[in-house]
Amino acid sequence: MTPEPATPSGAAASEKPAPGAAAQAPAEPAGGSAAEPDPTTGPAAGSTPVERPRGTIEAGDPSQYLRERSADGRRDVSYPPAPDPLGIPVYDNHTHLEIEDGDTGLSLDEQLERALAVGVHGVVQAGGDVDSSRWSAWAARSHPRVLAAVAIHPNEAPEYERAGELDAAIAVIDELAAEPRVRAIGETGLDFFRTEADGIPAQIRSFEAHIALAKKHGIAMQIHDRDAHDAVLETLERVGAPDKTVFHCFSGDADMARIAADRGYYLSFAGNVTFKNAQNLRDALAVTPLDRILVETDAPFLTPAPYRGRPNAPYLIPVTLRFLAAERGIDADELSAQVAANTVEVYGEF
Repeated sequence: MTPEPATPSGAAASEKPAPGAAAQAPAEPAGGSAAEPDPTTGPAAGSTPVERPRGTIEAGDPSQYLRERSADGRRDVSYPPAPDPLGIPVYDNHTHLEIEDGDTGLSLDEQLERALAVGVHGVVQAGGDVDSSRWSAWAARSHPRVLAAVAIHPNEAPEYERAGELDAAIAVIDELAAEPRVRAIGETGLDFFRTEADGIPAQIRSFEAHIALAKKHGIAMQIHDRDAHDAVLETLERVGAPDKTVFHCFSGDADMARIAADRGYYLSFAGNVTFKNAQNLRDALAVTPLDRILVETDAPFLTPAPYRGRPNAPYLIPVTLRFLAAERGIDADELSAQVAANTVEVYGEF
């Protein structure tokens, strides 16, 4: 999860809830402002969550656990129009459907139906703490078009550590990862943008533990990498990457893309590849082999142009995919077929 215009996913709100509590989603700055920071470095400072959780896992039914994203500072919170359907169905590699957004929120069923109508036949729902990971596992158990990724987000790891709960939280992730429709550990990784120096050891310990879980369960891993490219690559080399390693919301440049692809990692591109000031992402896309490319929304964040700043959702995947195809100079159907095959290679059949 990455508040726009950040490229690496999963940045948590600037005001953090207690570990394991129902977190709130951060505000997203309005798209297109000249004052916006670079989409590859981070969100606007001072974004504030709205405390309107719909429930917590501890309160009972996981289906009632939802967060609600703030509309503060956003000019338009209506959902964009649906794009034309894709000719070849694909999947959303990474999304956060537990976060309700927009002037009229969409239920999980509504999100999946909208996606299906435009050729997005499934999603990988990603967790970032204990509650959202439990929700993700519940969603995958409940819906045949949902697979789950579960993890403690790198920005949450120091909070759990300070509370003396990191090991217990990782144990919950281990338990969830054994479920048959949990197909990835994620999002995990390193984030040196939002975490102070004293929190980095907890991030590294958590990242290494999550790598071990992906290997233990024989499932993929989705990486959150924010201002930590070298450290992430070094950690993967030092401890050994899982067989299926995905850089979710890839945020590096062409040189990093070459390294990642040479090592067999997958690069997942989100809507920020369409932003005017994200040339580094387009350069990375240009050198990434087609069999290493995935596509994602990181919804409700990172809505592709021309809808930047409005709510994102899996049904907008065709906008980003067609942009990727145009950048590579290939037909959208050709890229769709390859991306669909890549997704199934990483996560298995839906």
